[in-house]
Amino acid sequence: MKKLLEVSELQKSFPLKTNFFGKTVQVVKAVDRVSFTIAPGETLGLVGESGCGKTTLGRCILRLLEPSSGRIEFNNRIITGISQRELRQYRPQMQIVFQDPYSSLNPRMTIADIIGEGLMEHGLVKNNRQKEEAVVELLEKVGLSTQILHRYPHEFSGGQRQRIAIARAIALNPLFMVCDEAVSALDVSIQAQIINLFIKLRQEYNLAYLFITHDLAVVKHLSHRIAVMYLGQIVELGPTAALFQNPIHPYTNLLLDSIPLPDPKVRKERKAVLKGEFESLPGKESGCKFAPRCPKVMAICREQDPPLKNVNEQHFVKCFH
Repeated sequence: MKKLLEVSELQKSFPLKTNFFGKTVQVVKAVDRVSFTIAPGETLGLVGESGCGKTTLGRCILRLLEPSSGRIEFNNRIITGISQRELRQYRPQMQIVFQDPYSSLNPRMTIADIIGEGLMEHGLVKNNRQKEEAVVELLEKVGLSTQILHRYPHEFSGGQRQRIAIARAIALNPLFMVCDEAVSALDVSIQAQIINLFIKLRQEYNLAYLFITHDLAVVKHLSHRIAVMYLGQIVELGPTAALFQNPIHPYTNLLLDSIPLPDPKVRKERKAVLKGEFESLPGKESGCKFAPRCPKVMAICREQDPPLKNVNEQHFVKCFH
């Protein structure tokens, strides 16, 4: 399989505690030895509870946050360790759509300037007339009126603002896009429209997505593969159909059991729901991180960290079971 993005043993740590002299003596690993690949035109859904490190991972891949260690290879070039000046040539190819469309748009800029800023910055248009023509074409692609060029972000609804953010992201013809909870702040009916827009753009531009969300129903509809993340580690990774039909890791099973269902009879037949909160594990290197909450925990789980192993075709799981 051809790879557009390859992440190997990526790690991001943040200082948690310093001593009297200001030296870091304790760190928390927000991303802990994560590895995966994404092919051109593929969508990898990344799911997990809030605080598990999904957003940090997405921003490390784009070098918006500097990884502590590991390797990122994008389009046959290792981009970890290269300077910001060298990274500039890759910026048009890697874009991001944020969770809150309002806070990610400059309230003092018109829509024409917001979407056209990247076009001007990278020299894809030469003057304001060319910029406005390009912006009009982009607005049509995301389903917005071309009469809004000189209006401001506060004049639009949440769904419209997210379409504007998507138009800005695709303006530079990217190959890869991180969608960080891109539909979670929207109404359900608007969510469906935006998801369909992502699918349409993926087909048109052969875009690859890392789609970060906590909503398993969304990734089931959109993703080719799904990675399940817990406390900075990927605990299960596999094709969407296989992961929904045959989830292996106890955490994946509990996540699937938490999906809301309208039928009360089906809800009563469900297994136990995930209990407890994340356990604070700074500096802990031994044992499975899910062991304190796992309904199937064994003695070995508290002593050794299980490897991520291939249990089926392209289906990986990090569990002794």
